[in-house]
Amino acid sequence: MKAPDGLLAVLDGAAPPALLPWQPAALPPADIEEAARRAGWRTALLDLTGVTGKDAFMDRCAHDLWLPEYFGRNWDALADCFTDLSWPPYGNGGGRLLLVRGWQAYAAADPHGWGIARGILADAVEYWQDKADTPLAVLLEEATSGDTSGQDLCP
Repeated sequence: MKAPDGLLAVLDGAAPPALLPWQPAALPPADIEEAARRAGWRTALLDLTGVTGKDAFMDRCAHDLWLPEYFGRNWDALADCFTDLSWPPYGNGGGRLLLVRGWQAYAAADPHGWGIARGILADAVEYWQDKADTPLAVLLEEATSGDTSGQDLCP
């Protein structure tokens, strides 16, 4: 399956990295990973399925994103990890693409917390935009049909 033109434009540098909507049914993670790999980008999947509180959100981030042992499991520490690349096991060169799934239940259960998390992601994308060798883009899973929880919280 081919990645959509918007994502391809980000991966090849024709468009700036951003927070982008993502429909996993139309574009499975494996296809995104392949397109990103061909473009020299690394991918990570943050699966928030079942997460409804801040503690679980922080635990899932620590686990899924391989955050360092010293990660303080708070908003400032999360923001610091997204703007400091000394900790990832895969090094600090090349673009990074973060796929975020299952965030809608967390957004519905803790809108304030999701607003902070989404802001941290947006700030990190912006922070890395001027660093051509290490851009960051984030794909946010869109709600499936029939699930309207949190739809207005996705760009």
